[in-house]
Amino acid sequence: MKIICEIYRSPKEEGMYLYVKKEEGLSKVPQELLNMFGRPQQAMVLLLTPGKKLAHASVEKVAESLEEKGFYLQLPPRNERDPEAERLRALNSKLSGN
Repeated sequence: MKIICEIYRSPKEEGMYLYVKKEEGLSKVPQELLNMFGRPQQAMVLLLTPGKKLAHASVEKVAESLEEKGFYLQLPPRNERDPEAERLRALNSKLSGN
């Protein structure tokens, strides 16, 4: 498994990032989520491979979400979360059918 992904940071919430496949861009991210995320700011382009280490997520979890939903939303660690971030977490769960 090798996936080239773009990672965007949220201007609204510190520590919130959106991962998408580079070739798809933001096309599969629901508009409602984009509205709450804010205008995505590109943070980096990354090659996801099985041995890669990520700071706050497993490569397997990110890759699975990219394949199933077309995006992966990384929320800030719980101790930094505010009510808006919790609302986004709930929305993300509803959008993904969890």
